[in-house]
This record gives sequence, C-alpha cells and structure tokens, in this order.
Amino acid sequence: MAEGFKALLVEETDGKVGARVADVAMAELPANEVSVRVSYSTVNYKDGLAVTNKGKIIRKFPMAAGIDFVGTVTDSQSPDFKTGDKVILNGWGVGERFWGGFAQVARAKASWLVKLPAGLSEKQAMAIGTAGYTAMLCVMGLEDAGVKPAQGEVLVTGAAGGVGSVAIAILKKLGFTVVASTGRASEEGYLKSLGASAIIDRNTLSAPGKPLDAERWAGAVDSVAGQTLANVISQTRYLGAVAACGLAGGNTVPASVFPFILRGVKLIGIDSVMCPLPRRQQAWQRLAQDLPLEKLDAMTTVHGLGEVPRLAEDILAGKVRGRAVIDVNA
Repeated sequence: MAEGFKALLVEETDGKVGARVADVAMAELPANEVSVRVSYSTVNYKDGLAVTNKGKIIRKFPMAAGIDFVGTVTDSQSPDFKTGDKVILNGWGVGERFWGGFAQVARAKASWLVKLPAGLSEKQAMAIGTAGYTAMLCVMGLEDAGVKPAQGEVLVTGAAGGVGSVAIAILKKLGFTVVASTGRASEEGYLKSLGASAIIDRNTLSAPGKPLDAERWAGAVDSVAGQTLANVISQTRYLGAVAACGLAGGNTVPASVFPFILRGVKLIGIDSVMCPLPRRQQAWQRLAQDLPLEKLDAMTTVHGLGEVPRLAEDILAGKVRGRAVIDVNA
C-alpha cells in the first residue's frame, strides 16, 4: 500500500471503453490536500453509467471510477481535517473528472469532504451513499416546500432503487404515508418492510396522461423523470411539491403548465453533486437522525471491487435492489 494501491480503472483503448481492477502507483493520485485510506464505496446509478460508458459520464481516461467513498484521513494539509478523521465524499465531479472512490486510496480537496456523523459506521455511510444522501436532500426539499404528513400521501418512484429505498424509510419515520411505484411486483414485501403503505405499478405512470389529472399526491420523490414525472406533477395536490433527482426514464418532461399555475404545484430540482457544504452537512446529520439504521440491512449487500462492472450493468437494467456497498479492500 505504501507504493501503490488497487483501483477500478475505466480505460479507453482503440475507441472501446472497459473497466478492470488495476495496480496504481501513488504518484498517479492528484495533488489535493487530504489523503484518505478508503474503506467502502457504493454503486449508484451514475456509477453504472460511468463504468459502462453508456452515459458519457467520465470526461477523461483512464479514470478511477466511483462518485463517493468513506475512509480515514492519513495525511492532511488542511486545518479542517487531521490524521485519523473519518470522512465521507459525495459528488464534486469525483469519478467523472477527478479520480474517485473505487480505489483503496484517494486524495481529495478539503472542501469536498464531510466528517462522518456520530452514530454512523463507515459501512452504514456507504449503505446510504450518494443515493441515500440524495434521498435526504429530496425529503428536505419537500419539507422546505411545506409538505407535511397530514396533507396526504407522498409518492416515491423508482422505489426499489437506492434513492427510493432510503426515501421510503425516511419518510415513514417522519410520519408520512408513503406509496411506492415500482416495476417489480416481487418487491412488494421489501418495500412494505421499509415503510410503504401501498404499491402501484410503474406502468400506471409511464403512459401519456392528462395535463391536469385528479389530485392525489401531497408530495413526491421522483428519480425517473420523463413521462412518469409529467404524470406525477399532473396528479399532485394543490400547493403540493415534487422533488426530482434522476433521469432513469429519460431527460425530458412532457408536462403541462396547468399544475403549476392552477394548483401552485412546486417542482424542486435536487442536485447532490455541487450541493453547498452546509446543506450537505445538514443532510448527513439528518440521515444519522432520521433514517432507521436497522432498515439499512434490508436494503444492503456488500461486494468486492472486482464485482463493480457486473453491478454497473445490473443497476442500469433495474436489477439492483436497494444499496450495493463496495468493500474496496476485499
């Protein structure tokens, strides 16, 4: 480890992109202020796009992929961190433009890091990962918009995925009545164990619908976009809100202006990548407080670094339930 480390490198050769576990020299790391011995990372939807090169996420090759990690500071040139601190990183272009978390060692800018909140283990932090942190930002967005449990049902789309699974568990603990939308009927028991009171088939939201449909949702967390998001907006109740954070169903929204101007519906865009430090610190503190940690086990599996390419394909195909944690030292 002193002279090198293992990382999942995404490389381009003769116009073809592939990923492999490789030995990397310490000299290859960027010259940032804080060195971290990584314990865990996780596979998020964006990681799936990056590792398979289906989303053109990676800006330069070769790239140590992985948009998040947790680990221990081994050296710091910043007064904000000292050797031995446990830290989390989410986003900031890591795993896209800067070397990322599918590696045993990382070197990050101090401004990218958040200290691991008390009450969370390193494994739990990556069981949450960027998907779970994004889910918390969505819940905070709904709260900021004034959505309260007494106002009615809250919908979570893409419910069996990482964002959806964590969002359901948080919303349930906060007292909301949660309806989960999924294309996997076999996951009904899993979703209800997280806190969903009812399950609807995603196909009920994926076909073109009315520009202003019957009111149902007080709020929603959407990771799908496309026609699904348009239908969710059209079914949102007066002064309700929708937090949108993903594009699994496409990057367009064929929606009408009617819900916004006739019902005062709010569409809240959620960005986890460049989210300001105070907001992300608040999100991680809220996760330690408002996510039932015992439910993380129900949504988490642990894998080795070499399994990432397969998991990347699986998450894009909708085959990954909950959270896939990567033990980079396994």
